[in-house]
Amino acid sequence: MCGGLETVRFDAGYLGLEQGNPFVEFVLGIGGEIFCGELARGIALKARTIVLFHRETHSYRARLLSTRLRGNAPFNRHILGNGGAFLATELPETMTAMGFDEPGEPEVLRSEKLALPVAGENQVLIKVSHAGVNRPDVFQRKGSYPPPPGASPIPGLEVSGQVVAIGKGVAPEMLNRRVCALVNGGGYAEYCIAHERHCLSVPANMDMDQAAAIPETLFTVWHNVFERGFAMDGETLLVHGGTSGIGTMAIQLAKAYALRVVTTAGSEEKCRAAKELGADLAVNYKTEDFVRKVNEFTNGRGADVILDMVSGDYVQRNLDCLAVEGRHVTIAALGGAKAEINMAKLMSKRQTMTGSTLRPRSDEFKALLGDEIRKNVWSLFEDGTVAPVMDQTFALTDAAAAHARMEEGDHIGKIVLEVRAED
Repeated sequence: MCGGLETVRFDAGYLGLEQGNPFVEFVLGIGGEIFCGELARGIALKARTIVLFHRETHSYRARLLSTRLRGNAPFNRHILGNGGAFLATELPETMTAMGFDEPGEPEVLRSEKLALPVAGENQVLIKVSHAGVNRPDVFQRKGSYPPPPGASPIPGLEVSGQVVAIGKGVAPEMLNRRVCALVNGGGYAEYCIAHERHCLSVPANMDMDQAAAIPETLFTVWHNVFERGFAMDGETLLVHGGTSGIGTMAIQLAKAYALRVVTTAGSEEKCRAAKELGADLAVNYKTEDFVRKVNEFTNGRGADVILDMVSGDYVQRNLDCLAVEGRHVTIAALGGAKAEINMAKLMSKRQTMTGSTLRPRSDEFKALLGDEIRKNVWSLFEDGTVAPVMDQTFALTDAAAAHARMEEGDHIGKIVLEVRAED
């Protein structure tokens, strides 16, 4: 282990705290202290600390025992495992992350060495395997989408990897779990902090690059199409940008919930890809009028829900092919933040307009959203009914090339960064 001890194992019966107990005698013998319950969680993973998690037989309750060493013994960020008593791999003091000094083109992204982040209350530290690349990362790099207060300045809103440390209030069962997570920032790094309830357990049959491509688009689509847009089976969804990460996720989820899907894309190749994914109609917006196509497809009724990432002059066109009592949901403004609409038409058709951004929402809101996803949606990923569409994978240090790929607009599906190869 360390300090001259290679192996330490305790019988379960040694884990009581009565005076004279062999475990207590051992701790006192090496000049340590014993902590239990919440206090043990609070000091877990601090420098010069050993933490022992012991699961009682036939019980879901876990006892936490921590030994904090005095003096100059060379212990640093070690964890003892379930049932007591192996030493896990030591965590490094620093990590590689991607950042930039000033906003600009993709080449401003560069690697740097930073201190390892520490998990706070209700947080976990993830040893990152892969990180998803999303349009907000590009906007952040350009200086038009700063991180919210308290968020990491490192780009990256979704990761996959292994939980290697936990903060106060997190169940010990989270340790060593394979997860993917929605994060407020910090994804382009070897280690990343996430709220425990923003994590989803990765099925054994899912590769970690795919897992990293899920959280940001899944949380966004589920909330905006089904919770804000109130999409129901038998209705028609129009989603713009059908081969983007959001678009490919929206098509699959909508079809899984028995909606008809119309989508737009910028080439015949992308239209074919959208239809292969399940879209009932794919419209090349460069050569065809999507308003006319949607109205023809629905026999004049229009789409019941529109998921719009364009905004600008698309808004009135969307309303022109939105059904009576239809719901228009805006999640981005790639075509401009301002729009002019005919309010008389909107009132006559009793249409609803709404929109949202996810990153600034509270941890509690995202935790509740995560709970809904685990309850209603995650099984579709576990059985393979829904899977992310993968475009291209880049090394972490090639993040600039990944951003250039996204900005070129030729990608179909998700772009991800490989932070470390899977074991």
